[in-house]
Amino acid sequence: MSIGSLALKIQQKYQYGLKTTYYRDTVRNRILDTRPFLNTQDFTCEIHVLTYEKDWLNLIWALKSFYHYSQRCYALCIHDDGTLTAEQCAILQHHFPKARILKRSDADRHVMPTLQSYPRCLEFRKTNHLAPKVFDFVEYLESDRMFLLDSDVLFFTEPTELLKRLEDPGYQLNTVNGDVASAYTVNPVLIQETLGFTVIERFNSGLGLIHKASLNLDWIEEFLGLPDIIGHFWRIEQTLYALCSSRFGVELLPPEYDVSLSRGVNRLPCRHYVGQIRHLMYCEGIQHLVRNRFLQELSQ
Repeated sequence: MSIGSLALKIQQKYQYGLKTTYYRDTVRNRILDTRPFLNTQDFTCEIHVLTYEKDWLNLIWALKSFYHYSQRCYALCIHDDGTLTAEQCAILQHHFPKARILKRSDADRHVMPTLQSYPRCLEFRKTNHLAPKVFDFVEYLESDRMFLLDSDVLFFTEPTELLKRLEDPGYQLNTVNGDVASAYTVNPVLIQETLGFTVIERFNSGLGLIHKASLNLDWIEEFLGLPDIIGHFWRIEQTLYALCSSRFGVELLPPEYDVSLSRGVNRLPCRHYVGQIRHLMYCEGIQHLVRNRFLQELSQ
């Protein structure tokens, strides 16, 4: 390795400071010493999450912090984006023995034939890395309600309002955390003019309740025909969720669930540590959990 390459590697490792590096590279691994969650068989709703080789450890923190503070036992389905190793899958299965862990190759063989009558959907599923969040999640969903969750969400206390909406049979809207700003690949004005409904602002597809009926393949096929919708590789998945939810019926979770780029837990029920603030997941979020004896409680 050249001196320049070594310097770059060191710079990348420590770019957010020694504390971040310590919590990311040392403390984060301690979650693997905690006890498994044995009972995840409540189909009031089912958690679906897509993860990959560099994020699976964060996922364990996300799931265990949710199960611990919510005291719920929701069913769990983990989707591999195609990069998880056999060892990583085995570790995930150990910590969540009742979970379904779906390998990307198996999902490809199952999901692709279901999209044959939807050519735009099929092409999108073949070419977009995040498309399984749209098609595979609903195809494998074994409940009428899906708890949509990303690997970079940490919970710090019981998420009371989220749980209320997830579990209230009379609550028939989709509901998600609000983003910092709207991040879509289509102009909401165009949707209003051409399709006749209003697109909700600031929809974030990292945390919330999605009703199975809202992910309608006829709708998604229609939306994928909109001009220029195939844009930014991650915004398109979020855009499709926002469009389906807006046509179906949707509202945001309360402000305490909003994505924020500033520091501070401040009695929040949870935080979504999106890419721009991912480093805070370690030096703020995991540190907060550790200081509140989260690891010790999970080891009892």
